[in-house]
Amino acid sequence: MDLAYLWFFIVGVLFVGYFVLDGFDFGVGMSLPFLGKNEVSRRQVINTIGPVWDLNETWVIVAGACLFASFPEWYATLFSGFYLALLLILLALIARGVSFEYRHQRDSLRWKRNFDRMIVIGSALPAFLWGVAVANIVQGVPLDADHEFVGSLLTLLNPYGLLGGLTTLLLFFTHGVYFVALKTDGQVRTDARALAAKSGILTVVVAAVFLVWTVANAAGGGAPLLMLVIACAVVAAVLLIASIVANRRDREGWAFGFGAGTVMFAVLTLWLALFPNVMPSTTDPAFSLTIENASSTDYTLTIMTWAAVIFLPLVLLYQGWTYWVFRKRVTRAHIEKAAETVH
Repeated sequence: MDLAYLWFFIVGVLFVGYFVLDGFDFGVGMSLPFLGKNEVSRRQVINTIGPVWDLNETWVIVAGACLFASFPEWYATLFSGFYLALLLILLALIARGVSFEYRHQRDSLRWKRNFDRMIVIGSALPAFLWGVAVANIVQGVPLDADHEFVGSLLTLLNPYGLLGGLTTLLLFFTHGVYFVALKTDGQVRTDARALAAKSGILTVVVAAVFLVWTVANAAGGGAPLLMLVIACAVVAAVLLIASIVANRRDREGWAFGFGAGTVMFAVLTLWLALFPNVMPSTTDPAFSLTIENASSTDYTLTIMTWAAVIFLPLVLLYQGWTYWVFRKRVTRAHIEKAAETVH
């Protein structure tokens, strides 16, 4: 296999990892107003991702770095054309990270509530904008002969892009609520299961429309590719329904696992729908960025391949170890005991 094509899928895998891991982080943050009915429950919700949120976020850095090195033309067009949307995502991620670290620095209720709002906004905005960005990449954007984006932020806010943003918002929200149910006890766990049952139904409806639209967009890619796109979309739909069923049967671990699988196959559906382009042009198909004309040299890709073979397994092992260490539930009794110790 040509190394450029290999790296197209490696970058896709890295973004899958990011959306699966930081996706439930976003969902946990967005669930705070619904599940955090008092300070103890809010701390329970936040502490479920306290040890892992920053590690999850590093996946986007790795994915962006690999995109820059393997497809510099794609990186340049994407980050220059989508700079405002990506800047908003960056600011939201900064606000969310600051809030996690500073909300507990004072006992003031107003202080904590302000940072809680930043957590919610800093989770919802990236969850929505990532969907908008990826949907527009798949659908195509106006590019000129020099592969430069000639639209604006409003260009990205088209019906398909907005639907993509709403889909990722709801999908990440439900995925995160599954995680809260898996990692907590007491009333928060009960409320999380009930909330996931409601959000899951809405997610199914919105995601179904988006996946059907995506498959329709991929119809021009040829029969074999279209069949792969349809197969991935069907698997994503089945896993989403399975997660709802598992949640209703109080099987939080299975629900979260099926939710992760849903995100994985949804992203894979979009990635295959994009192939062999990396950024189609709606101005003129001849101006499109493809895997071939956007990739680095074979020498660069060879070095990157060896680096990935050596370091990616180490990263996965370290992340797996981290989740194993922090595998226990965040109990209400533990939060209350910690609060008494502080005071």
